[in-house]
Amino acid sequence: MSLLSDTLARVKPSPTIAVTTKAAELRAAGRDIIALGAGEPDFDTPDHIKRAGIAAIEAGKTKYTAPDGIPELKAAICEKFARENGLSYTPEQVSVASGGKQILYNALMATLNPGDEVVIPAPYWVSYPDMVLLAGGEPVVVECPLETGFKLTPERLEAAITPRTKWLIFNSPSNPTGAGYARAELKALTDVLMRHPHVHVMTDDMYEHLAYDDFKFCTPAEVEPGLYDRTLTCNGVSKAYAMTGWRIGYAAGPKALIAAMRKIQSQSTSNPCTISQWAAVEALTGPQDFLADNVTLFAGRRDLVVRMLNAARGVTCPNPEGAFYVYPSIAGLIGKTSAGGTLIDTDEAFATALLEETGVAVVFGAAFGLSPNFRVSYATSEAQLEEACRRIQSFCDGVS
Repeated sequence: MSLLSDTLARVKPSPTIAVTTKAAELRAAGRDIIALGAGEPDFDTPDHIKRAGIAAIEAGKTKYTAPDGIPELKAAICEKFARENGLSYTPEQVSVASGGKQILYNALMATLNPGDEVVIPAPYWVSYPDMVLLAGGEPVVVECPLETGFKLTPERLEAAITPRTKWLIFNSPSNPTGAGYARAELKALTDVLMRHPHVHVMTDDMYEHLAYDDFKFCTPAEVEPGLYDRTLTCNGVSKAYAMTGWRIGYAAGPKALIAAMRKIQSQSTSNPCTISQWAAVEALTGPQDFLADNVTLFAGRRDLVVRMLNAARGVTCPNPEGAFYVYPSIAGLIGKTSAGGTLIDTDEAFATALLEETGVAVVFGAAFGLSPNFRVSYATSEAQLEEACRRIQSFCDGVS
């Protein structure tokens, strides 16, 4: 009898974490490494949010809370959804967990039966399919190529839906592509969903506040009120508020689903970190002016990376609408050999050779379900990004 479960064999470790770990190991060994793998802002949590966490500690707010969040945070989340998304929720419709990932996982664990299908547009965040598999469901991956702007089309969504479809996981702006859906594009998708009342929608709105140029964020239940009772609207404080390590994600949706998620969480982690919850209250209710400053900073980094990567031989880099990622194609390099002698027959081979020969760490596209591409996180300084892009250009020039 094996110690490990059969379910574990269905999933794989996170490639993004693997890349970040490998880069750290090489740096510790003395290599000059530029890591562009982690989706984490390089600036610190804003001071007023940190002070709220410190104040919670000093006030002795360090005990257990309700399994899925303190009333004050749930109220702040309800206010946020009303203020920014035009969505009306009560605290009984809100769940708070230890990061956005746990929110999604709880919902899948609470709803999926063996054979249930979950539609996942690709490129996707690496954890979506594996969480579905862990919960006993079946991922239905729908490729969304560069030609569609890495976006799901109504025709592809319609073709993917079957009688076994339970969820669509929807992420805009996207990790890994940065692609964002305009209101008209999203309305075309919600029109399809309205024709299939058995399909529910799980949004991942984590990059809501990182939107550039004329792109305006919107979320499915906001665009199509008819989906309100079938939508779990998920978000968190990690990216926009630079609170990745504080581990607070949240969602709002139907009361029965939220109660089921609460049951899962009560028997696994119980409440999220109490101190982090009080810091998140301040994040959602305190000053928001720094968000616009961060968007301006990220937009400048995006422009730098897109310009320099498009100047690299064999690379095509679209201009994303949001988040802090680009997802360049390396179709022009496949089948060629690097200066160090590596055959670039896959995007994983490209990423491996790039790290070994130049010290630049990126994540290969196959990890996100669409090749041949790689993901760059530009959540780091312009100086680092410029040097990394110069190394990528040099690497591509040496491919023959």
